[in-house]
Amino acid sequence: MNVLLIEDDDGFRATLALALRRRGCDVLQAAGKLEALGLVESGGIDAIVLDMRLGAVDGMALIPTLRQKLPQARLIVLTGYGSIPGALEAVRLGADDYLLKPASADQVLAALQGRGAASPRPSASDVPSLARLEWEHIQRVLHDCDGNISHTAEALGIDRRTLQRKLAKMPPEV
Repeated sequence: MNVLLIEDDDGFRATLALALRRRGCDVLQAAGKLEALGLVESGGIDAIVLDMRLGAVDGMALIPTLRQKLPQARLIVLTGYGSIPGALEAVRLGADDYLLKPASADQVLAALQGRGAASPRPSASDVPSLARLEWEHIQRVLHDCDGNISHTAEALGIDRRTLQRKLAKMPPEV
């Protein structure tokens, strides 16, 4: 299977590409929109793993173009900012599946092959803690506010100093 991996995080992209290669996939890598579209033109792509956020570019905006150029390819959206509206929008635009980071290489491969996860319910170790979810939400709002602490605090409805204390304490993974 020839997979195009579109991910702006160099470390995550390299790690996932290596894991997919070990599972028998040929992986092309792109860090951004223009690089990805150039690789799409070369052809021979069976599946696409697309990050929902590619730096300043909304990865979801690429879905219609990718779908038009590669209508038969499986298209998987991978995101660290999962939400039900986001998943619905991705599918509406043409994605075949929607996975939350950190997704394992086996989960990504199963989605690429059109197989669902082995278990429909996440295990206790797969469910992030409430503190982790709060941290990720704060990070998303902070990103949407271009890193402005005052605007982020206002958008979240909390005091700026409270936000700064929360940002100083990153919760553990999971």
